[in-house]
Amino acid sequence: MMGFRIHLFSHCLALVYVLTTLVSQSCQSAMAKKDQDQKPNIVLIMLDDGAFDDFAPFGTPHYPTPHVETLASEGRSFYNFHVPQAICSASRAVLLSGCYPGRTRVFGAHGPHQPGLDPQFATLAEALKKNGYATASFGKWHLGDVDGQRPQDRGFDESCGLMYSNDMWKHHPGNPAYWGQWPLQYWENGNITIDTVDEEDQKMLTTWYTERAVDFIKRHKDEPFFLYLPHSMPHVPIFCSDKFEGKSGTGLYGDVMMELDWSVGQVNQTLKDQGLEDHTLFIFIASDNGPWLAYGNHAGVTGYREGKATGFDGGLRNPCIIKYPGVIEPGTKSLHMINSVDILPTLCAVTETQLPANEIDGLDVWDLILDKPGAKNPHDYYPFSTGKNFEGVIAADGTWKLHLPHSYRSLDVAGTDGLPGHYENTMIDTSLFDLIHDPYEKGNVHSKYPDESQMMVQWAEQHKAQFFPEQK
Repeated sequence: MMGFRIHLFSHCLALVYVLTTLVSQSCQSAMAKKDQDQKPNIVLIMLDDGAFDDFAPFGTPHYPTPHVETLASEGRSFYNFHVPQAICSASRAVLLSGCYPGRTRVFGAHGPHQPGLDPQFATLAEALKKNGYATASFGKWHLGDVDGQRPQDRGFDESCGLMYSNDMWKHHPGNPAYWGQWPLQYWENGNITIDTVDEEDQKMLTTWYTERAVDFIKRHKDEPFFLYLPHSMPHVPIFCSDKFEGKSGTGLYGDVMMELDWSVGQVNQTLKDQGLEDHTLFIFIASDNGPWLAYGNHAGVTGYREGKATGFDGGLRNPCIIKYPGVIEPGTKSLHMINSVDILPTLCAVTETQLPANEIDGLDVWDLILDKPGAKNPHDYYPFSTGKNFEGVIAADGTWKLHLPHSYRSLDVAGTDGLPGHYENTMIDTSLFDLIHDPYEKGNVHSKYPDESQMMVQWAEQHKAQFFPEQK
């Protein structure tokens, strides 16, 4: 009798196991289908005039950056992320349009009342909005402050922030009379809410942008959303709120970076609190370009050559973190060459969003981001420029970089405490750099590898007209 009971009990356990397994598989199948049907949220944070070494784990700053470190531990860190032009407006236009500066004609940094990104070039927000996304931009725009070119005209449902750089005001250290012609204004959803931004307002910019981002996430947690958070800092003049002033112990720049790190943490934690973390693709780009070296202790540090507004990697190269739980392996690193021109087509592919009707230059690099076995960059080379000058190309596999002859500015004397130093103009001849063994562009190997140099020079000449028609 006892044996019968044990036998019956074991059969019951087996039946329970089978039923439990079937239910579990059924639930997993349903969840998989739900995940396939649901569009991932997109969070894109970018800083202004940051530097490669601003945050751990990329650098070793003498101030804490725990929130960026946490994000890196939860996602994949890209150490070879580039932009095609190391200046504010041009870099932002590339990011949001997937087009090179030579195509959009957005070069350098646009001043007040200058046209920005032509509406013929669709933005990422416009593409995602057609696919049912709620969209928001909180921060520095710098892609046109005239009618028809502000964020609300370019696909963003909600917006706030400055229309151009925060130094374009009456306190500009170089030319206050010129920049003082236009008040630095704070906009919200297409309306001016602060007619003349003062120093106390500047101290609150990072906090205001962050609070709006957190609120947007909470209000749109039940629908797919695209949150673009392009911070004004650490572009000079640098400011931070009272809650971070003096906290770093390393000066104002460290305080500013600690507040930006806090902002990243606020967004990341809100996604977790709202149950959105697992279905959000989170991209953190440490800067639109390299540091403005002329400002000395009010600028960051990069180990790469030169800085902002040059075609060297000190200007073009900054870290990037991409987090997508369950899709991108956490705590990993990548040396694959990733370029901001590919962000729009890649995000369109991931979200099954139709590409803009206008021609774009970027390509889908999602397999490269995922580090799939055998994945290769679909480009041969990435061109780079400064202003309207086409300066060279980088091999998309990260091996070689060719500079064509051009002039560039090199730091002579750095300034201090918000006052700029000065640069000297110099020239570089045709130069080839081996980025694998010489990522700091110190040794010209143009004559040592003539075949590689000739191949890249020919490619540059053949494609120059595509990127810069006036240089045919």
